[in-house]
Amino acid sequence: MVYVLTIFCFLSGSMMFSYWLGLLVHKNIREVGDGNPGAANLWKAAGYRFGLTGIALDFLKGYLPVFVILHQEWVSGTSLIPIALAPIFGHAFSPFMKGKGGKSIAVSFGVWSALTQFQVSIAYAIILALILMVFKVMKKGKGTTSEEDGLQTTLGMLLLAIFLFYRQYPTYILWIWFGNFLLLFYKNMAGIFHLVKKDEKEEKLTV
Repeated sequence: MVYVLTIFCFLSGSMMFSYWLGLLVHKNIREVGDGNPGAANLWKAAGYRFGLTGIALDFLKGYLPVFVILHQEWVSGTSLIPIALAPIFGHAFSPFMKGKGGKSIAVSFGVWSALTQFQVSIAYAIILALILMVFKVMKKGKGTTSEEDGLQTTLGMLLLAIFLFYRQYPTYILWIWFGNFLLLFYKNMAGIFHLVKKDEKEEKLTV
């Protein structure tokens, strides 16, 4: 049962709705911004209406399968670890994109919303909002780059651990968080390292 549900959730997550919506309006979002086939680039390429639709669909492909599985009580506890992570990894390594997918932010929100009745996803959203405010102050109101956005989402997921420990979530939830964090770090690793090197160069120039 766990294997079947994990495969089903992976396939659900692997549905690249934002990319396909872009193609419907003759926009290849892999050629926009950072090349990520997600809702953010769909927004940039086709406008906010398509962008919001992409976000909603990416959210639901993580939310619905996990919600149904929990509601039907097909599995529980540690058996939920691969099932909950499957939609997130499906989006990140979609077979429909030859293993190259998105960064899994919207689908992560969907999974966490189903797992914790929106509690963790709301906490993550608040953390990201606070981090964004700090970045805006540091950049004096200027917009952020895709690399900085990746750093924010990864740092936000790391800080989310504080909330999980404080609320004393069960161990299997912590393992799901750990897998989610590792994936975000992997998907944003190149951008984060580029930012670190950029800051080091700027520091040397100012010395």
